[in-house]
Amino acid sequence: MRFSFVTLFQNIIEGYFGDSILARAVEGGQISIDFYNPRDVTTDKHHRVDARMVGGGAGMLMAPQPLFDTFDNILSLSPHAHIIFCSPVGKPFRQHDAKRLAKKEHIVLVSGRYEGIDERVIEKYADEIFSIGDYILTGGELASMVLCDAISRNVEGVLGNSDSLAIESYEEGLLEAPAFTKPLIYENYSSILEYSKGNHSKITDLKNRLSRAKTQYFRPDLYNIVKQKANDEK
Repeated sequence: MRFSFVTLFQNIIEGYFGDSILARAVEGGQISIDFYNPRDVTTDKHHRVDARMVGGGAGMLMAPQPLFDTFDNILSLSPHAHIIFCSPVGKPFRQHDAKRLAKKEHIVLVSGRYEGIDERVIEKYADEIFSIGDYILTGGELASMVLCDAISRNVEGVLGNSDSLAIESYEEGLLEAPAFTKPLIYENYSSILEYSKGNHSKITDLKNRLSRAKTQYFRPDLYNIVKQKANDEK
């Protein structure tokens, strides 16, 4: 899978792919990363990519021309590229979105700056708009990296053990059950001893019950969705 980042600050993103799982995924060819800087195609003599808002307002916006030209260039070479913007108006990004998007061939992630992006750019080029949370960041690079990370680990071959995907939080709409390492007791804090007894059927049943309890306590919103879905299926 190919990821293209549209950003003014390539160095913020690039280093994230230099280590660990995603570095191996790039080296192994499961994913590829490239960058487009709108400043490279601006027609402004000072190479500016921002402009004042019409009607006034604090701050600047990313202007249409550099972004229009950037996206036209991308789409001329990759007509089926799936372009994603991150914005507070977007739908919340969820695990099922990551799994669905992992089946795409080419995803373009747009990192906004300043006070945002001229709305005409979004209207023309956005295939999807996501929000990663109800808060404001200084730039869109972090949001783009969050999406890329979540999507990448669902691409075939990226994780060393693909079975781990099946037991992660959110896979069944629930949080993952508590997990422990050895020693079983450390500084008077005990793991769940039933985990160590070797009865895999009992362990699976216990983890399912703990997963539901953990979700009900920490994320009652998720628990209610799962509960309602179960009732609808009866």
